[in-house]
Amino acid sequence: MRGKRDSERMPGIRLYFHYIGIHLRSIMQYKASFLMTAVGQFLVSFCVFWELYFMFRRFHEVKGFTYSQVLLCFSVMLLEFSLAEMFARGFDSFSGMVREGTFDRVLVRPRSAVLQVLGSRFELTRIGRILQALVLFVYGVRESGVEWTPARVLTVIFMLLGGTALFCGLFLIYAALCFFTLEGLEFMNVFTDGAREFGKYPLSVYGKRLLQFATCIVPYALVQYYPLLYLLGRVKAPGYIFLPLLAVLFLVPSYLLWRLGVRKYQSSGS
Repeated sequence: MRGKRDSERMPGIRLYFHYIGIHLRSIMQYKASFLMTAVGQFLVSFCVFWELYFMFRRFHEVKGFTYSQVLLCFSVMLLEFSLAEMFARGFDSFSGMVREGTFDRVLVRPRSAVLQVLGSRFELTRIGRILQALVLFVYGVRESGVEWTPARVLTVIFMLLGGTALFCGLFLIYAALCFFTLEGLEFMNVFTDGAREFGKYPLSVYGKRLLQFATCIVPYALVQYYPLLYLLGRVKAPGYIFLPLLAVLFLVPSYLLWRLGVRKYQSSGS
């Protein structure tokens, strides 16, 4: 009872890290399993490296982008997705809470429902995928000849912040839809896992219409294509540095849909 009262008095951020600590201690009970899963994540992502490598052995560039530039683009997108998947996985598995009625317990606790769902699951094994993305990023930067300046470093930081927020917003939408369907809608994978796959290449290679969609509807281009142009020196306008931060605004409609779902929620029982 004392531990429960202490957790209720914790500030939100501190409680969130408390959840992470609990999950970390849990998975460390099975260190070999954690290590093998993380290595598996690393190797799966590494297969994409070879896929791109063999394709560029045949075609030396795609729409004016070289192999190293495409790797740079893909590594940033993979890093954004992996960070969101690591820390917002609770939303991806939220349909089970609604279907089994365990979300009722979340609502009666004196804490934010979003915070509790976030803390319900962490995919710390995604560290393997993050390490792979970092390897690809370092290689892509070195081979692309990016000249680092404080502005370009800031651009990369903003890309990671904006991209992680964007994918977290998509996971939040996926969870919010479960209030109306009781089951997760698989078509949402087009916007999460699908975006990770399409993000292997700069979004302009898919045509004008898709680029417009990825700019105005689901702003992938704000965290991938446009800041990439600035990193590679293809555009000089400093406004491109801050474009990824606009993607953070995607959390607003995502959260509003979540709030609507909570108001409409009716327990399914257990």
